[in-house]
Amino acid sequence: MTTVRVEPPTFEHHRDPLGIGESAPRLSWTVTSGIAGWHQRAYEIQLSDGGSTGRVESADSVLVPWPGMALGSRERRGVRVRVFGRDGSASGWSPWSWVEAGLLDPADWRAGAAAPLPDLLGPPDGPAVLLRREFALRAPIVSARLYVTAHGLYDVEINGVPVGDDVLAPGWTSYGHRLRYRTHDVTGLLRGGGNAVGAMLADGWYRGRIGYGGGRTAVYGDRTALIAQLEVTYGDGTTDLVTTDEDWRCASGPVTAASLYDGEKYDARLLPPGWSEPGFDAAGWRPAALLDHDPARLVAPTGPPVRRVETLPPVAVLTGPDGETILDFGQNISGRLRIRVRGPAGRTVTMRHAEVLDGGALGVRPLRTADALDAYTLRGDAEPEEWEPRFTVHGFRYAQVDGWPGDLDPADVRAVVCHTDMRRIGDFSCSDPLLDRLHENVVWSMRGNFVDIPTDCPQRDERLGWTGDIQVFGPAAAFLYDCAGMLRSWLEDLSADQRRSGTVPLFVPWIDLGGPFAPTDPIAAWGDAAVVLPWTLYQRTGDVDLLRRQYPSMTAWVDQVTERAGGSGLWDTGPQLGDWLDPSAPPDRPAEAATDPGLVATACFARSARLVADTAELLGHGEDARRYGELAERVRTAFDAAYVSPEGKVSGDSQTAYALALRFGLIDGAERRAHAAARLVELVRASGHRIGTGFVGTPLICDALTEAGAVDDAYRLLLQTECPSWLYAVTMGATTVWERWDSLLPDGTINPGEMTSFNHYALGAVADWMHRTLAGLAPAAPGYRRILVRPRPGGGLTHARAAHTTPYGVAEVKWERTGERLTLHVLVPPNTTAAVHLPTAPDRPIEAGPGRHVFHCDTPGQA
Repeated sequence: MTTVRVEPPTFEHHRDPLGIGESAPRLSWTVTSGIAGWHQRAYEIQLSDGGSTGRVESADSVLVPWPGMALGSRERRGVRVRVFGRDGSASGWSPWSWVEAGLLDPADWRAGAAAPLPDLLGPPDGPAVLLRREFALRAPIVSARLYVTAHGLYDVEINGVPVGDDVLAPGWTSYGHRLRYRTHDVTGLLRGGGNAVGAMLADGWYRGRIGYGGGRTAVYGDRTALIAQLEVTYGDGTTDLVTTDEDWRCASGPVTAASLYDGEKYDARLLPPGWSEPGFDAAGWRPAALLDHDPARLVAPTGPPVRRVETLPPVAVLTGPDGETILDFGQNISGRLRIRVRGPAGRTVTMRHAEVLDGGALGVRPLRTADALDAYTLRGDAEPEEWEPRFTVHGFRYAQVDGWPGDLDPADVRAVVCHTDMRRIGDFSCSDPLLDRLHENVVWSMRGNFVDIPTDCPQRDERLGWTGDIQVFGPAAAFLYDCAGMLRSWLEDLSADQRRSGTVPLFVPWIDLGGPFAPTDPIAAWGDAAVVLPWTLYQRTGDVDLLRRQYPSMTAWVDQVTERAGGSGLWDTGPQLGDWLDPSAPPDRPAEAATDPGLVATACFARSARLVADTAELLGHGEDARRYGELAERVRTAFDAAYVSPEGKVSGDSQTAYALALRFGLIDGAERRAHAAARLVELVRASGHRIGTGFVGTPLICDALTEAGAVDDAYRLLLQTECPSWLYAVTMGATTVWERWDSLLPDGTINPGEMTSFNHYALGAVADWMHRTLAGLAPAAPGYRRILVRPRPGGGLTHARAAHTTPYGVAEVKWERTGERLTLHVLVPPNTTAAVHLPTAPDRPIEAGPGRHVFHCDTPGQA
């Protein structure tokens, strides 16, 4: 039996490679080996069409170029891999992996856009309309694929059975540029003779209300429509096509209102039995309108859809101050409720959602104008009726249930967690239960806000893809979940909206909601997502092609800022958000931070210019690399001259100012840098180790202290429980990361500011420091081809662990301390190496190859 085994290869960043949009998808594989120190020397790839690479002398196993003829639309092909080790070992063939292309050419689309009649739609966030069509099969079939999307949100059934398990399909893209479709294998849902396909169609992001300050409606159009193409293949190789065309019919249905913010209203008495099955009497239904659409905008997904990923039971049934029944699910989530209820026809059960309680009642003020209210009107069946909204999600831990017939049994209500169905790839734990809870809060905030796009919050009238939030949280996100496919899609929208507006918008997809910023205003730290996020994903995945795709966007951002800064190299004019929501900002003025916004902007400018120069060098653009390198140096020099005193004091004397200057390498001279580092430590100690940073400084502060040799101060900052601090929220019962350090005040009341969400991941960016420094696991080369193991034990912790499924397999670092004795366990995946830095010899790394390693050392004074 071979001791080297190859896992089934994967394609690009897909979890389910059905209907992909790449005609030549890159391949990745991991190796499981019982041979210590195993490294790949060569590989061979075989395709199901008989093609083979033969033996290729290469150690590459991640995002390897497609080895055969490009896939055509609808084409399905299998791939398997075997590998050869440097030691002469060889694996057997991996299991086959299968990939199938979607519709790669706009000409492949024959479907029109079937639109409900206007009088069925009502105002935005109105009823969800039913659409249906019957068709017949003329012979036994061998396969059937449904390619489907919508202007709006859709839920499709074939012969009364739901198609797929997507939620909020097709998701939210910059619809004017890109509209995702999904491919479903529906072979098993079809039967001989008559068949029917039906869809519920709601407004969603396309036509419904989106955005803060009252939002906007009908941003992308005033007519919803379904675009569906069912392709059936018979045993003799012939095919039939069923598309959205003039044969579709429409009618009103049981969803009487559907709003992403306000919730869904459903009257079960209005559901026509059998409406999506053949033989249904649709005599009262009217022909749907057939609208034009641009198939060139239709794109296949690069990541997984939103799905129901978990259900939670109530942990307590509470009684509010007015006798109301409130269910506590013990965890703040993004999702909705599923109920089982029996009662008289016409009885309406309502469910209102909130993240926190206020005086024992639902704390709904932070929701602003979002009602977050679902309502179900019973059909009156003898058996319990089960219902879950289809076209909305809420951010909540608590739900108030009114109108329940009889006594409410908590077993009849479940919270359904909904988010992008990403694969979990990162874990962390340590000896401090508060830190473990903080890390869980970070994970849950990511889950609650990765709902097709990376949003800021899941609960109030906002839920937008704010660029600044994901820019700072990207490293933590990429460690915790395989989110590269999802974020690649979002970055493509960023590029499209950037080209349209002339700058990187504050949020993506971009909609103009008015306010103090013009659509063309570049905003530091937010717009820098165009540069920083692609670079972060490259560092964590090794995907050079993602950098190549985003390079025009990256350079366009830096070029625009260069123009704004002018000859001085300082970006100190124009509107900015600065170090948003630092603790000194008044509740009603979150941008009034302690750090000069011009300092923040110029520092971000210098970093982005440097990253673009590095990207240009990597991509082989030598002249660009030189030009952007010179720009980065010019901006760095300008920052140093303008904001750093001769001895090394940074203007504003704030934690964020020093963290930016030190982490981005903006101070000349070792003595001046040492002075700045010492002053940062002084500031942190003077604050009683309470945090003084906002969205920009928070991801940097612990690293800046660590590099200053003040690891103990970084730990004391992290372990602080007094407000403001990371653990303050934990001690107040938080189960997600808050938007502001004091979203809940010490007396238990809700912060009076409008920016008061209890589920924002930005301040949870500290999790990246916990992974890399506290536990000690980080990439030393892009994609973890080489691993940096450098734990910095401290804070009185007795053990910590981080594990990450790298592109090469699982890497793990675990340390434990007994007295002054430290034991370090390291797992290095096959085909990689690690540089292990022991705390007692941090500058003398130990080389470690694939396999498990154990190291011991004494750490006096750190017990």
